[in-house]
Amino acid sequence: MEFDLPKTAAVFVALIALGVVGTSPMMTMGTVLMMVLPSMVVFGLLMLAIGVKHGEYRATHR
Repeated sequence: MEFDLPKTAAVFVALIALGVVGTSPMMTMGTVLMMVLPSMVVFGLLMLAIGVKHGEYRATHR
């Protein structure tokens, strides 16, 4: 399966939504939306950028 921008965005949003829904029984929704959601988005974008750069490196250094 090749990942293009729409597929990557859909998987990213689905994972973030799953994390928010999964933590909501433990905390109030206000806490989840103010603290958990932003940190998940920032961490996810950071890991996505590192993964893309690693993939570019692997594609050019074989």
